Amino acid sequence: MNKVMTRTKRRPGTRPPGRHDTRRPGTTPPRTPGAGAPRPAPGDSPPQAPPAEAASRTLLLPPPADHPRPSPPSSPPPQPRPTDLFADRLLAVLSGQRPVHCMLRHTAGRAYDELAWLAERGPLRTRGTRPVVRDIGYYVPRPGAIEAFARIGAGDRLRAMAFRLERGPDLRWRCTAVELGGPRMPRPDDD
Repeated sequence: MNKVMTRTKRRPGTRPPGRHDTRRPGTTPPRTPGAGAPRPAPGDSPPQAPPAEAASRTLLLPPPADHPRPSPPSSPPPQPRPTDLFADRLLAVLSGQRPVHCMLRHTAGRAYDELAWLAERGPLRTRGTRPVVRDIGYYVPRPGAIEAFARIGAGDRLRAMAFRLERGPDLRWRCTAVELGGPRMPRPDDD
């Protein structure tokens, strides 16, 4: 019986291959080329690499000018529009997913009373399919005020919801009116 053992040729200045242990998951981190090579002394010129070795090296160059750079992770993500936030909040209350009092600090004037009156009747409560906001549109009658509408879909059914947002002196948006198709809340005589 003849045994033939072959060895891979080792290059000077490199480490032998790592031991692979099958009991440990993962692999060793990749090594950078030339990490084990000795560093030249200050004042020495760098050694010239043969052309074949120079071609195999990977150069890390900056991206071209037309290539968009990724934004740094410290920049905040884009904020959603107030119309989107309020449409989702109002839908959650009117469909019974959230209690009415969660909108207490997000409403002003009669809007909370209108919302409580509408939520009592459960106009957007459905069985089976959960209602979702399909589309939102808005109109800005003056700075600091937005009149918005949302199309609410639940299965094959489509409903409309209208609401008005006003920006307060503390620069927070608050809902000042809510309406759905159907009966409206009765107005007291003192208005």
